[in-house]
Amino acid sequence: MQKIRILAASILLSFSVPAFSQTTAEGLFQTDVADATNQEIVVLEVTYPPGHSSSSHRHNAHTVVYVLEGTMKMAVAGGETLTLGPGEMFYENPDDVHSVSMNASDTEPAKILVYFLKEKDAPATEPVE
Repeated sequence: MQKIRILAASILLSFSVPAFSQTTAEGLFQTDVADATNQEIVVLEVTYPPGHSSSSHRHNAHTVVYVLEGTMKMAVAGGETLTLGPGEMFYENPDDVHSVSMNASDTEPAKILVYFLKEKDAPATEPVE
């Protein structure tokens, strides 16, 4: 049953991330949070092609990014742009606008692990105008 839920979440999330047209996101884990009403945890593996960046977006979630491979530039609106390598992490709170999310390399892909604590069944990512 858990594998079916993970597969369904993976399919849904792959269609709910339009800001990442060249970026691939694979759902790795999803579960309800027992002590938090209407909350779930979702974990994605996201791959950015060389030189790729995402447009500004919001996650409406507590979001933790862990760099697996390559180098990423990350920032929230009004914050400092950080350059992160493998093993480094980045946090966004539910009110943040993710203003910079880009592969820092023009020649190598980058891969990140993204952990969301969010409202159950809500989109993982929404574009910001």
